[in-house]
Amino acid sequence: MMKLHEKQKELYFKLFPSADNILAEGGGRSGKTACILDYIFSRAVRFPGTDHLIGRLRFAHAKQSICFQSVPKLAKLDNLNYDKFLSRTEWFYKIPTASEDSRIWIGGFDDKDRTEKILGNEYATIYFNEASQIPYDTIETVSTRLNPPKGVPGKRIFDLNPPSKKHWAYKIFHERKFPDGRDVPENDYKWIKINPVDNPNVSEQYFEFLDSLSAAKRQRFKDGEYQDDGGTLWKRSWIKYDSIKKNYQRIVIGIDPSGSVEGDEIGIVAAGQCNDDLYDVLDDYSLHGTPAEWAAEVVSLYHKWNADIVIAESNFGGDMVTHTIQTLDKSVNVKLTHSSRGKLVRAEPVSALYERGKVNHRMPFLILEDEMCTYDGNGKSPNRLDASVFALTELSGCSDNYIELDDDTRRFFHGR
Repeated sequence: MMKLHEKQKELYFKLFPSADNILAEGGGRSGKTACILDYIFSRAVRFPGTDHLIGRLRFAHAKQSICFQSVPKLAKLDNLNYDKFLSRTEWFYKIPTASEDSRIWIGGFDDKDRTEKILGNEYATIYFNEASQIPYDTIETVSTRLNPPKGVPGKRIFDLNPPSKKHWAYKIFHERKFPDGRDVPENDYKWIKINPVDNPNVSEQYFEFLDSLSAAKRQRFKDGEYQDDGGTLWKRSWIKYDSIKKNYQRIVIGIDPSGSVEGDEIGIVAAGQCNDDLYDVLDDYSLHGTPAEWAAEVVSLYHKWNADIVIAESNFGGDMVTHTIQTLDKSVNVKLTHSSRGKLVRAEPVSALYERGKVNHRMPFLILEDEMCTYDGNGKSPNRLDASVFALTELSGCSDNYIELDDDTRRFFHGR
């Protein structure tokens, strides 16, 4: 067992034994994931022949973050070689026990076939990693497979960096209401906040990085606090959903690159034009990663939707974006756009499309929607938001319909 700091001990020895549904929330690098993984591996050994699921919204992210980053770090702490137990074809860890082997499955919920495979098993533990990204409908569907053997307590575990107070996790664990209005049981659904300051292994350099973030991101990734909707451009009521796949006239992938792997995420958002003035946001593949990693995501998304073009900002790393993507796949069509206006000005025509009911989301893109509804123009705008603005601007041509006056009287006439 790994050496735990005080907050991890509270999670491990107080919350896990006393509840069946546990949320570990808080800032980045606080040790939440390592503690939860250690607990799941110990359950696999303690209960022979059991199956356990570790899932994220996207399978590619689950493999990268869990199998190639978090579990190897845990293996060093436990002085065990977990990699030798990993099947890289079926993507599960085969855990030897005193009798029958247990299995810890790695899954993603971004693909129908993959989700059906997940639903083909029954689990003693289901761990929703980075749960802020996962729609509640998916949580409910996957949770139907929590069916441990007799005598084994079933556990659902969630972790996240706190998003908006509109998120289902805040409603359930803090407001004590399920999304359909039912009361949450008083003796279950327990939560704990674990922040970077609780982890003695966090470097001063990382705290300096957190202090350099915008106020909203410091609130989320350093202080582990949920955010109020304080944005100036979007309202929650404007965001509508339509899961029906259509015959799109054009499909565009918007990219907003980051300055470094340790910095902001690389925004990668796909959008499609249904007809002359209706648009769908199709996918959000944004991630932290190296140029090779995010370029692979862009190429995958491009071919998944048979996209027409990738559009990226030329102001910051545009040539690098083109080179990185086309080194991987020369067939990907890349276009650079130059942003001459401020971020709020640039985004406002797109928000006007939402206000008029011209944009639907194929599914809840929770982090993107939080960014839309919390951005107030201070500091650097979130990368997912920028990527979606690039894609929808390219599809709609709304920048061509923009009339800029002075700061006090500027107006937007796209379709008005």
